[in-house]
Amino acid sequence: MSDMTIKAVRTTMLRVPWPQDPYLKGHAFGDARQFLVLEVETAGGIVGMGYLFLFRPGIRSIVACLDECIIPRVIGKDAGAVEAIWQDLWRATMAYGRGGITTMAMSALDIALWDAIGKQAKLPLHRLWGHYRCELPAYGSGCFRGSGGDGMIAKALHYKQRGYKAIKMQVAHVGDLHTDLDNVKRMREALGPDIAIMIDVNMGWTPDIAIPMGRKFQDYDVYWLEEPVVADDFAGYLRIAEALDLRIVGGETHFTRFDLKPFFEHPLLPILQPDPMRGGLTELRKIAAVADTWNVSIAPHLFPELNVQLLASIPNGIWIEDMGLADDLWVDPVPVKNGMITAPERPGHGLAFKPEILRDCAVG
Repeated sequence: MSDMTIKAVRTTMLRVPWPQDPYLKGHAFGDARQFLVLEVETAGGIVGMGYLFLFRPGIRSIVACLDECIIPRVIGKDAGAVEAIWQDLWRATMAYGRGGITTMAMSALDIALWDAIGKQAKLPLHRLWGHYRCELPAYGSGCFRGSGGDGMIAKALHYKQRGYKAIKMQVAHVGDLHTDLDNVKRMREALGPDIAIMIDVNMGWTPDIAIPMGRKFQDYDVYWLEEPVVADDFAGYLRIAEALDLRIVGGETHFTRFDLKPFFEHPLLPILQPDPMRGGLTELRKIAAVADTWNVSIAPHLFPELNVQLLASIPNGIWIEDMGLADDLWVDPVPVKNGMITAPERPGHGLAFKPEILRDCAVG
């Protein structure tokens, strides 16, 4: 057993150019990808890695929070005491945390600690947590509204050719409701009856819009309607779920199980989509366990290369989201083949950024 005392915590900010992939056309994520990489080094020489991928500015604020509020509290502690560390940080930052920048800072550390624990045990996290399955279905995400109806359909057909059995397209924010409905109609016609269609509103509507639009979408055998209203509108979520037959889903913009509590108290959403960057792997596992109690499934937000560890270890994991946002960054990618993703057997989460990415894309 190596000494797991936390010796050092290092952070690196990355600005990584987008790959020249025509199927990434239409995204609204800026001209480069923003990453925060956090490394935890133990006295025994084990290095665990955590990371955040931000779609908007904020990395420098997270680093400042880590430097001032997080890192000083964990130096010298046992990296294996991940639950004790999470609880200590949660309570110590409660007056200004409980979500947002602070919880994202905690999440980067939490992911790194679990990576270190897996490396010490010489086990992938899905084995460490209790293996349930090897393979999971992935859906092809990122049929971006910014590429228009034709662009979304082209990307969906690309996913279909690669063996995916489900795709996700976007509505709202661009164009009008008639165009949104027409895009869904055309998508169903292009894909045929055997490919599931998920629709992401990205919090762009109110219940008074989502309910009649959802009724119209039902004619095209839509699998789910995602984030129809802003995250804090729990009453709106429940109104929509009660009014429609199709699945209403959400959760990616919520922080920790506490933020999701109204969905457990009124379990009308059959699928939740928690984000590992908003509570870490520790919270992701707790959310999955509570959800299972209510027969609610888990389809986490993005990060398939990381979320596959959770989904391979729980009984209620249902889908993994693949958008191809970071496939080119890893020493050992976790590819989707014929619509399925396989949990890797490397210790920890099994991920490492390519050395040239860390070298050439670091920013001060």
